[in-house]
Amino acid sequence: MQNEIAEAAREAALELCEKANLKAGQTVVVGCSTSEITGNRIGSSPNAEIGAAVFNAVHGVLTERGINLAAQCCEHLNRTLIIERKAAAGRETVNVVPKPKAGGAFAAAAYEAFDEPVALETIQADAGLDIGCTLIGMHLKRVAVAVRLKVTHIGSAPVVAARTRLPLVGGARAAYDESQM
Repeated sequence: MQNEIAEAAREAALELCEKANLKAGQTVVVGCSTSEITGNRIGSSPNAEIGAAVFNAVHGVLTERGINLAAQCCEHLNRTLIIERKAAAGRETVNVVPKPKAGGAFAAAAYEAFDEPVALETIQADAGLDIGCTLIGMHLKRVAVAVRLKVTHIGSAPVVAARTRLPLVGGARAAYDESQM
């Protein structure tokens, strides 16, 4: 089961990178409920092994492309984000260390695996992957656009993805240039 979960997470991350046209230096926020993956109510049954499997799969895909991962903690830590210090440059950090039952198994896996993990209260990410209804929208740039993935579930958890684009100002649709988004 763990291998299937990791493979689905890898496929979702790959497809998001491709469809969102993500570039090196950009940031993807990922929220992941291991409880939902295993068919339980969000926050009720954190699973460290599954958290690590999903983290390793997604982080591997993003790292290969030079894309930063911001791992969202659970609501008990106000959806704080765990990110590498170098990706947090210039942002104010907060003092928290997630654990599987206090922050979430996925965020705890990120904290353990990152070279220099730090926590941020907020970020404006370029894209996001929500595994299990974790509500990542608060950490996306202002204009989010749904990205339809072939991977609709990881385990029992629904998967929703988004990319962001620049705001369109005014009514001139002709000024819309997707290459600038």
